[in-house]
Parts: sequence; C-alpha cells; structure tokens
Amino acid sequence: MNWNWTDLNIAAATPEIVLLTGLFAVLLADLWTSEKNRYITHVLSTIVLLAAACGQWAVWTNEPIAAFSGSYIADGVSQISKIAIYLGTALLFVYAKPYNQMRELFKGEFYTLALFANAGMGVMISAGHFLTAYLGLELLSLSLYAMIALRRESSEAAEAALKYFVLGALASGILLYGISMVYGATGSLQFSEIFQATQNGTANVWLLKLGVLFIVAAVAFKFGAAPFHMWVADVYQGAPTSIAAFVGSVPKIAATVFTFRIMVGGLLFEKGDWQLMFAALAIASLLVGNLAAIMQSNLKRMFAFSTVSHMGFVLLGFLGGVIGVEAAVYYAVAYAIMSSAGFGVLMLLSREGHECENISDLAGLNQRNAWYALVMLLVLFSMAGIPPLMGFYAKFAVLKALVGASYAWAAALAVFAVVMSLIGAFYYLRVVKVMYFDKANDHAPIEGELTAKWLLSFNAVLLLIWGVFPNSLMSFIQHALQISG
Repeated sequence: MNWNWTDLNIAAATPEIVLLTGLFAVLLADLWTSEKNRYITHVLSTIVLLAAACGQWAVWTNEPIAAFSGSYIADGVSQISKIAIYLGTALLFVYAKPYNQMRELFKGEFYTLALFANAGMGVMISAGHFLTAYLGLELLSLSLYAMIALRRESSEAAEAALKYFVLGALASGILLYGISMVYGATGSLQFSEIFQATQNGTANVWLLKLGVLFIVAAVAFKFGAAPFHMWVADVYQGAPTSIAAFVGSVPKIAATVFTFRIMVGGLLFEKGDWQLMFAALAIASLLVGNLAAIMQSNLKRMFAFSTVSHMGFVLLGFLGGVIGVEAAVYYAVAYAIMSSAGFGVLMLLSREGHECENISDLAGLNQRNAWYALVMLLVLFSMAGIPPLMGFYAKFAVLKALVGASYAWAAALAVFAVVMSLIGAFYYLRVVKVMYFDKANDHAPIEGELTAKWLLSFNAVLLLIWGVFPNSLMSFIQHALQISG
C-alpha cells in the first residue's frame, strides 16, 4: 500500500490532527509554566479547541468521506457534532476557571485530560470500524476516570472514580464480547461490510442477535440509561462540579452519534431487535430517572437522575426513523447546552469553603441576584420541557417522530413519555420555588469573572432563542444527516 496523504485521506482528520498537535503544545507549555502563570495553559487549551472547531469548518464536506481504509468517516453528523463538542468544552473551560482556582484544581492535568477526552470523542463519532469506535471510547473513558479522581484529597471523588472505572471496565468487556460475536457472525468489523453481510444473507443471524444484545447493554451504560445507571449519581455528586459539568454535557453528544454509527449505520438489519431493547431501556430510564430525582435534596444528584430520564428521550428518538434520529441529535445538543448552563450557575454560586450543591443553597437566589435566578429558571424550565424553550422543542420533536413511526406501540410510548415529563416537571419547579419564594440563607456576594458571567448569560438566552426559532438549528442537523446518507 502506498501510504501517502491522498490515499489515506488524512485531510479528513484535520480536526483531530489540530487537536492532538495543540494538545502536545499544551503539555509542553504546562511543563514549563509556574503555578502563578497557569492561566497560560487555560488560554492555550481554549485556543486549541477553537482552532480544532475552525479546522473542522475549514474541511467541511457535503459528501461523506472515508479515510484510513474506511476506518474513519467524515460526514455531516460527525462534522456538526465535533464543532458542538469543541465549542461546548471551550465554554466549560471558561466556566470552570474561577471554580478550579478556588479548589486547587487549576492545573494542567484538568486541561490535558479534557483535550484527550475530546480527541476520544472525535474518534468515536467518526468511526467506521468497531475497533476505531472502541479505541475512541476507551480514550474518552480513561480520561474521564482520571478527571473524576483529580481532587486527590477528596474521598468522595476517589470513590466515584473507582466505581466508574470498575463499572466502565465491565461495560467495555461486554462491548468487546458483543463485537467479537458480530465478527463471528459477519466476518468483518467494518460497519459498511457488516451491513452488506446482513443484507445479502451471509451473516449468522442468531449469533448476530446475541452480539447486538451485548452491544446495546454497553451503549446503555455509556448513556447512563436504566438499569445501567448505577454510576451516574455517585459520579455527579463525588466529582468536583467543574468535572461533573464536563461529564454530564458534551459526552452525551458523542454517545448519541456513537449509537447512530453502530446501531443505525452498522446493524440496521437487526433494527427490530435493538429497537425493542431501546424501547425497554427508554421506559426504564424515564421511570427510574424521574421518580428517583424527586427524592433528591442534592442538586448534583438531582441533575444526575434527570440525565437518566433525558437519555430515555434520546433513546426514544432512535425509534422514530430518520426524523427520530434528527430529533435525538437535536435533543443531545440541547441537553449539553442546558447541562452546561445549569452546572455553570452552581460553579458561579460556589466559593472558597462553600460548595453550592444542595437545593437549599439556592434559597432566595432571586433576592441575591435576580439575573442569575432567571438564568437558572430558564435552565430548569427548559429541562422540564416548558415552552418556548429549547427543551420543549427537543421533547416535542422526539414525540412527533415517535407518533409518526409505524409501530403499533409507538403512540403508547409517546403518552408514557408525556406522563413522565409531567412528573419530572415537579422536581424542577420545586427548585424554582426555593429560588423565588424561600428566604435566602446565604447573603454573600456572588463573585466571578466577567467573561464567565457573560457567556453563562448567553448560554441561557440561547435556550430561549433556539426554543423560539428551533429550525435554525434543526435544519442544520437535518442537512448534516442527509450528508451522512
């Protein structure tokens, strides 16, 4: 084989090349940077992410491109997802800077691990081969394990990291076992070849079905869907808020596209089987997530269980055909924006010696600062699915696709999802009640960097803008999926 630029289509991987090059530059710069000048690492890491997003935009293509012998795919859904992930992570860097400085987390490890996680997510969502997908997934997972345990003196963080590591290793083993069965059934690990093998009847159907079962279980773990959600609440509560914000936002976009690659792109022949499993997982996630969130007094645990319920909606999107996949991707982006803003408020309200993580910590927030109370109100209302916010349209798009599906039980699933959303609205409105009607327990001034405050405000207003004008984003996602074929 002639290993040159043209044959390998290396230009398609420009975002990863820019990101990894910048990552090595950050590693070297941080090595020679003193604690006093750590802001250099922060600025350089943010610039690297923006450069990677620009690199993706520069090589944007309106036709799917296969690179590295089909192991890497550059298409519409991967391109829009990478831009969203890079920009979302850069936004979180800005939010996290004051919080990390107060907790001795303002270190190069935070930034380099986050950049490694972004590289893993990029590989995941552009995978055209099971091994490529697995390598990207493990790069992301290993980075997250280390990030969660970054606060070495915290026993809660160490416990959360260990639990996530053990359960994540188990899920990775299950995924590998399923991949081995798919290989045995089809003789290939390339998604396009697996699809062809299932279409022309050469695949071992029963072995393939068993492999799909294991793969779906592993995918459910990465989503945090019930009954594979046992790690979510402990990780959110145990990890520092800046790291919980990262874990609970942009990786959800990567997990959604990862699922699209494997289940839709590679295993479409077994559609009836995995969609039934997705329906069961979605029902369990909506039920467990919403009912468990009602009982929480810790905001981070409440957000964790609400994440389980939101991932149930994303899984429902995959049951609605092409329109449903579009709705699922839109929902994942919407959730990443909502989650970033919600955790951003918690980081803003935290100060040295005080962690804002309980519902009671938001008591009287409207009296302390009406604007930040409004920002949190928009986040919570959007998560509850109240119009005209982005979260409402995200849920509406999923329900619309579900009702339009050809399954007899799809309408019943939609009704169940609506009922669960009504239950979910209760615990969001409870927080709003505390913010606006309870007396403030804490009268300390709300401090923070001006840049973080302005970006947090923009983040919250974006929920309103894309709620009122959802087609401005949805049409972009639709075009991206059309490019993906």
